[in-house]
Amino acid sequence: MERRCPYSLDTTGRDIHAEAAMLRDQGPAVQVELPGGVMAWSLNSHSAIRKVLTDPRVTKSARNHWPAFVNGEIPPDWEMISWIAMDNMVTAYGKDHVRLRRLVGRAFTPRRAEAIRPRIVELVNELLDDLAATPPGQVVDLRARFAYPLPARLVADLIGMSEEARARTAKVIDMMVDTTVTPEQAQAVLAGWRSAMEELIAAKRQSPGEDITSDLIAARDEDGSRLSETELTDTIFAILGAGSETTINFFDNAITALLTHPEQRELVVSGKVSWEDVIEETLRVESPLAQLPLRYAVEDIEVDGVTIPKGDPILVNYSAVGRDPDLNGADADRFDVTREAKEHLSFGHGPHYCLGAGIARIVAGEGLSMLFERFPDMSLAVSPAELEPLPTFIMNGHRALPVRLTHPVPAGAGAA
Repeated sequence: MERRCPYSLDTTGRDIHAEAAMLRDQGPAVQVELPGGVMAWSLNSHSAIRKVLTDPRVTKSARNHWPAFVNGEIPPDWEMISWIAMDNMVTAYGKDHVRLRRLVGRAFTPRRAEAIRPRIVELVNELLDDLAATPPGQVVDLRARFAYPLPARLVADLIGMSEEARARTAKVIDMMVDTTVTPEQAQAVLAGWRSAMEELIAAKRQSPGEDITSDLIAARDEDGSRLSETELTDTIFAILGAGSETTINFFDNAITALLTHPEQRELVVSGKVSWEDVIEETLRVESPLAQLPLRYAVEDIEVDGVTIPKGDPILVNYSAVGRDPDLNGADADRFDVTREAKEHLSFGHGPHYCLGAGIARIVAGEGLSMLFERFPDMSLAVSPAELEPLPTFIMNGHRALPVRLTHPVPAGAGAA
């Protein structure tokens, strides 16, 4: 890849791993150019990222700590505006972050995560039954037919969103992570998801249910000082987006890795290694997130010999962490479910650690094990080189995952 200073991130995401390696070679913190000519710092080593994720001098609140945004230098149609205009626990700072995280965290306790398992199994079986009806030899897009709907439908259930509303909102979320969008599209994305969440909240105020949205509305309406209307709207959207997009890409990457490494696949289906090993190794070598925007320096910060000036925006290069040779050895870019150390930060670290990590691991374990049990002869329908990456430097996944599902095992037969 061409090396420039500053380096313009490839908005098409055509090879995020090569880009991450190149940036890591340049240093732990490297200045890069985002869409619209906006400058930011990309953190590229495990050491630098781990330090910054727990540094109280780093914030995710643009409205408090990004002078360019506060002063109106970032236009309302900036290509990445949805990532910074939110007002929720993801972008909150200090006491506001603690307050919002405590409210949302009640929905993601270990007990609640385990209680969701039956619904996860039910959804998986529905999707597998549908796939089993595919004519023999026909190519199916497993991303669209399995990786996408499983986490998307589950999270919609959690927030009480109808299937019709979820399908409409999914298009908005897809555009939000697309870093090739135009300014006009970016503005429409922001308006689109806010409108969808407002409709959901209005419906739940009329007819509350056993879901996160209803719980948060109750918290908001009991004491308006605890949760503003904007925080309510934007928090629900954060749960929907974060809970679906990352897990969709996880499934995409895990299935691809197993289908392109038959010896690794055999180890897991034969029981020699666990599905937990597959999950952690996939998260390590193929983080669902690539470059996550944005954090900001509250004051001048020294990161492994590099000074990031106060107010500068920061990207966390998650795609570089698990493949960092200093963390996982010279073969860190190799998928190997048998390696003992599978260190990664794909669920984050510190105060913004993913609240849904427990649910995500349950979904991953049930989904993968049931899929490969039902379709033991599944194979890629194209060569790995033909899999097209998503048009983004934020996420790590494919536009489609074409496979052939030959000789499906009847439902329940594998456990008999």
